[in-house]
Amino acid sequence: MRVFAHVPKRTCLRSVLLGGAVAAAAALPAAASASPGTSPVVGHVYVNDNTAHENTIGVLDRHADGSLTPNPGSPYAAGGQGSGSGLASQGAVQVTRNGRYLLAVDAGSDQLSALSINHDGSLTLDSVVSSGGAVPDSVTVHGRLVYVANSGAGDSNYAGFTLHHGQLTPLDGSTVTLAGNAAPSDVLFNPTGKKLVGTEAGVASIPGTSLIDSFTVGHDGLLTAAPGSPFPAQGVGPFGSEFSPASPNQVYVSNAHNDAVAGTTGHGTISAFNDSDNGTLSSIGASPFADQQTAPCWVEITHNGEFLFTVNTGSGEISRYQILPGGALSLLGSTPVSDTGGVGAVDARLSPDGRYLYVDESRIGAVAEFAVNGGNLTELAGSPVGLPAGAAAAGIATN
Repeated sequence: MRVFAHVPKRTCLRSVLLGGAVAAAAALPAAASASPGTSPVVGHVYVNDNTAHENTIGVLDRHADGSLTPNPGSPYAAGGQGSGSGLASQGAVQVTRNGRYLLAVDAGSDQLSALSINHDGSLTLDSVVSSGGAVPDSVTVHGRLVYVANSGAGDSNYAGFTLHHGQLTPLDGSTVTLAGNAAPSDVLFNPTGKKLVGTEAGVASIPGTSLIDSFTVGHDGLLTAAPGSPFPAQGVGPFGSEFSPASPNQVYVSNAHNDAVAGTTGHGTISAFNDSDNGTLSSIGASPFADQQTAPCWVEITHNGEFLFTVNTGSGEISRYQILPGGALSLLGSTPVSDTGGVGAVDARLSPDGRYLYVDESRIGAVAEFAVNGGNLTELAGSPVGLPAGAAAAGIATN
C-alpha cells in the first residue's frame, strides 16, 4: 500500500482539516427533517466514506420531500482501503446511468471498487481491482467505459477500465501518464461519452502546473489528446469540472487556489469553455467569471443546463450562477451552508429530479440538504444528516 503523503493541491482541504478533525469523532445524529417517516423513499444518496483501513460506502435513503435517513444496512464495505483523510477531488464515487452499479475509489490501497445497487439501496460488492496508479481520487463512467484519475506523486495518470456485470477489467493501452506534480482532481466524460476532460490542480506556488487535459474518446475506449492539450488553466488550481447536460460541448472548471497564491480571500473563479470536435478548448465570453468566495472546488449544473452551483470550501458558501445563452455565467449570489459556518463543505450532487441538492460536509461527517428553485437554494429544516462515525467522506452520488 502506498502512503498518501504528497499534498501539493490540497488548498481545498485546509478548511476540512481545521482543528485536526477530518470528521467528527462521533457522527452527527440523523436529523429529523420534514417528517421523513411519512414521506416515501424514492431513491438514495451515496458517499465514499474513505475510512482508514477498510473503506466503506455510506448510504442514505432519499425521501420524496428531500429529507434523508440512514439506510438500515449502512455503511457497506467497499473492499479496499480508504486514506482516512479527505480527498481533494471531485467524483470519488459515481453511479452508472442505469442505476445498477456504484463505482468508488479506494485511495488508501490504490484500488477501484464496483458494487451492485439493490432495489432497497443496499450495496453488494462485485469486484475490486488495482487503479493502475497511486492514490486514485476521481472516477467517471459512461456505459461500460470507466476512467480513474490517480493522483500519487510519481505514479499519476488517467487509467481506463471496462465494466461488465459488475466486473472491472483494465483496458489495455489506456493509461495516460501525467507529471509527478500534476495532482489531478477530477476526470469526467461529457454527456455523449465522446469527450473526456481532467483537471491538474498542480502546485499553487509553481507557475505552469495548473492545467486542463482534454481528449476525444475512440470507439475502442482509448483517449486521443486534443491539439494543444494540456491547456493552461485560467486560474490557479483547476479543480472541479462539469459538462453542461444541455450542451455537451460546454465545460465548466473551478479555479480553487487563486487565494493561496495571492494571500487574500474572495478571489475564486469559474471558467467556461467550448470543447470542439477535436477536443480543443476555447474560452467562452469573459471567462473566468468571478466567484467572490474562497476555494470554489466542487461544481454541479442543473439538469436543464440553466444554473450552476459551486461549493466554496474555504468560505462555507455555495455560489449560484445563471448559465446564459452561449454559455457565459452570471453570478446570482451565494447561499451559506449553515452548520459550523459551512467551512469544510465539499462535493455536491443534485437528485435525479433536480429538486434537491445534497452537499457532503466532510469536516463534520454529514450531508446537507437543500431545496432547489431555479437558481435559488434553501436548506431544509433538520439539515445536515449524520454519516457513520469515522467517515472522512469524499464524493457524493444519487439515484
